[in-house]
Amino acid sequence: MEAALNQALLTGFGSKPILSSTFSRSCILPHKHYTWVSFRAWSPLPCLKSSSKTVRLRCVNVEERAQPAGLDLEGSKKDKLRRKKLVVFVSGGGSNFRAIHEGCVQGSIHGDIVALVTNKSGCGGAEYARGSKIPVILFPRTKDEPEGLSPADLVAALRELEVDFVLLAGYLKLIPIELIQAYPRSILNIHPSLLPAFGGKGYYGMKVHKAVIASGARYSGPTVHFVDEHYDTGRILAQRVVPVSATDNAEELAARVLHEEHQLYVEVANALCEERIIWREDGVPLIQSRENPKKSS
Repeated sequence: MEAALNQALLTGFGSKPILSSTFSRSCILPHKHYTWVSFRAWSPLPCLKSSSKTVRLRCVNVEERAQPAGLDLEGSKKDKLRRKKLVVFVSGGGSNFRAIHEGCVQGSIHGDIVALVTNKSGCGGAEYARGSKIPVILFPRTKDEPEGLSPADLVAALRELEVDFVLLAGYLKLIPIELIQAYPRSILNIHPSLLPAFGGKGYYGMKVHKAVIASGARYSGPTVHFVDEHYDTGRILAQRVVPVSATDNAEELAARVLHEEHQLYVEVANALCEERIIWREDGVPLIQSRENPKKSS
């Protein structure tokens, strides 16, 4: 920048300039972004020997100039963010996995799924991944899945893929401590009840909805939470309330909760990819509003 200013002075005064002070101030007009640069320069030319001159130049920031009228500045900020690399874990049909994949393809999630991890090579989620040309990784290694990876090999594989975030979507195995340590505050899970109610080991799938109805609870709904070394005990990030009708059966409640799961997980995954997750001083995660960054939920 100084070289450019020196050149400008040489062009104007034909001598070696001396910069006595500099400062800059930016302003945004409807169509352009300007930076005003002011400085004082001295020149030995006869006509200017006994005086100094203040020069004020208007520089246009190359990266931000000529913004079209009506451009969403938040959209511009989003375009500058690197698209995040996601890996999804499933054990069954993978309807949340499909919703996330569609969100990535359609642009509602600022990221891409680079692999699917499953403990069942023949599950519906794995079949969908293969049909969508998404690599499938088997984990863990078991008698039924001898080609599955060890925890260390799984972490190495995700590192090789440069994965940013891990999303569990109906994965029924406990996540190994090696993965949790490798991806701190970067692993999410979705659970079909309002945690901490109806969570923990043994609470999954239809068992959750049957327990909710049997309890007489008036509300249920999905919870997205960060993952720790236990079942369903990580910090809660987002929830969506679903009323429970007095005449509901487990299947009816499950269908309504699943509908909300698909929407909620896509919204949260996008907030994660847009780097809008902040942490309160007491360790509670919050989601920043895109429209108003000062507002969180």
